[in-house]
Amino acid sequence: MEEEQEHQLSYRFLALILGGLVVLTAVTVGVSYVDWGFLNVPISLFVASCKATLVLLFFMHIKYEGLAIKVSFISTVIFLAIMISFTFWDVAFR
Repeated sequence: MEEEQEHQLSYRFLALILGGLVVLTAVTVGVSYVDWGFLNVPISLFVASCKATLVLLFFMHIKYEGLAIKVSFISTVIFLAIMISFTFWDVAFR
C-alpha cells in the first residue's frame, strides 16, 4: 500500500492566498462603483467564482483530495447549476 502523504501548506503560501482574496474583494467593491452596463453581473460572478475557487482549492484542500471527492464535488456543482437553470427557465417562460 502506498503511504498517504500529508500536504502541509506554508503560512506564507496561505497568506498569499489570503492576500489574493482581499485583492479580489477590493476588485468586487471597485466593480460595484463603476457602471459597466450589462457586464456588471458577469464581471461580479467571474470575480466571485475566482474567490470561491481559491477557497475550495487551498483552504478546503480539495486540490489534494482523491479523485472520488473531486468527482463528487464537481457533479454536485453541475447538478446545482441544472436545478438553478430550471428555476430561471420556469420564471422566464411564465
